[in-house]
Amino acid sequence: MKNFIYKKQNTIFILLISFFSIFINIYYGYRGVFPIDSFLIFDSGYNVLNGSHPFKDYWSITGPLLDYLQAIFFFIFGINWFSYVLHASVINLILALFSYFVFKEIGLKKSYSFLYSASIALLAYPSIGVPFIDHHSTIFSILAIYCFILTKKCEKNFLFFLIPIFLGLAFFSKQIPSAYIITIITTVLFFENLYNFNKNRFFYLFLGATFFLLFVLLIFTINHIPFNSFVLQYILYPFSIGSDRFINLNLNFNIIFLQFKFIYFCLLPLLIIFIKISLKKQKTKEEYDDLKIIFLIIGMVLIFISTQIITQNQILIFFLIPMITGFSHIYCNKYFNIKNLIYILILFCLFSVFKYHLRFNEEKKFMELSNANIELAVNANQIDKIFSGLKWITTYYPNEPQKEVDNLIEIKKYLQNDVSSKIIISDYQFFLALTKAKLSSPNKWYDSMSIPSLKNKYYPHYKKFFVKKIKENNVEKIYNIGPKRYLPVLYSYFQDMINNNNCITSKEINEMLIVYDIKNCNL
Repeated sequence: MKNFIYKKQNTIFILLISFFSIFINIYYGYRGVFPIDSFLIFDSGYNVLNGSHPFKDYWSITGPLLDYLQAIFFFIFGINWFSYVLHASVINLILALFSYFVFKEIGLKKSYSFLYSASIALLAYPSIGVPFIDHHSTIFSILAIYCFILTKKCEKNFLFFLIPIFLGLAFFSKQIPSAYIITIITTVLFFENLYNFNKNRFFYLFLGATFFLLFVLLIFTINHIPFNSFVLQYILYPFSIGSDRFINLNLNFNIIFLQFKFIYFCLLPLLIIFIKISLKKQKTKEEYDDLKIIFLIIGMVLIFISTQIITQNQILIFFLIPMITGFSHIYCNKYFNIKNLIYILILFCLFSVFKYHLRFNEEKKFMELSNANIELAVNANQIDKIFSGLKWITTYYPNEPQKEVDNLIEIKKYLQNDVSSKIIISDYQFFLALTKAKLSSPNKWYDSMSIPSLKNKYYPHYKKFFVKKIKENNVEKIYNIGPKRYLPVLYSYFQDMINNNNCITSKEINEMLIVYDIKNCNL
């Protein structure tokens, strides 16, 4: 029996990781929501499924990949919360399984590979539980680096084919950190080919990049997405706000070091080993390969930390702790072979994983629900059956989730009874799917970043795009749903285009819905 279990150990671990990474994300994906983040991809996936596309039909500064992937999940599994959470769970699964194979392939025992991979699955996607651009971009970037690492340990040309594909997927999820990861991998590959050119390797890299670019071009061509709109919305405008964020950074010791101290601690052994190998005058081919791998891992981690500091969003990269520990374990065994050091690393990793599991999965810190009582959550199937099983509680109404749900039910009914042409401005981006509406909002989402400020040089382009969509669709009403009031901001955008300042009338339906009538405005 023991021999049988040992022989089947690999299969057992793979099955356990698969089940765990899917189940854990589904479980936490059903516990609470943070409207602007949780629903960011819901209506956009519905839009793509119904023929509306980013850059052409709605202004989007975030990765279009998630919109199209979610449309596929909606098409296969139906428009419901399960297929939404399943999308994120599958990405969580891919990362966990890939991590297991990488650890095992470069010398870690199966049991340790399983431990670190399961820990990664616990912290990676369950912090939000639903598709999110930052998670996708980070994970696809890691998969590209994993492919590079595997090329050092096994002669598999298809891995070179996959590298540019994963990098492309990362970039079309979110511009950063993927752009920085593309830069660092391209630099390493350039110098590697410069001193040791390999035709087959270069061919597969070129083939992978060409395949991905042709596929993207096909999507753009079939759906008539203007390339200049893509460049403006996804590259030029985000670069302008990214520059502003960088200039206005308020850096201090806590922001740079203390909040990432556990990550730095796990990275320290790799840094010491990197220095040790670098100082050797005579290096073997294997040591050169290890040097490249460790350089990429350190560079990747520093890029992810820098990105978190620049964007100033909730921290999502604590799943790097078990990942880095796994690599530190491998190379400490190889270059130091100090068992006590390995045990310290493992215990520290387990402590950190448990700490951040409590903070981000149980307490839902990433979703701003740390101070909320999840036990107060109510069943979201009251809003609609597509949310069956979702425990509804948000940061907007943490103590009165039922009141929020009742308001949303009233809003849904009001929308269904209003046959006029309308757009919805809201953090609750699921009403298109709920009401089977065909008209998407001119914006994928609304906040101070997605809407150019009046001082931004791309403001005229946005205003032209927004007004054009209003005119094309003969929009008569704008629904502002939620505690945030967006339309007063939009007044300043179109003040110079409104002939009569009193042309907009408003009606407050409940504390979460104001309907603006604009049919008398000459835009």
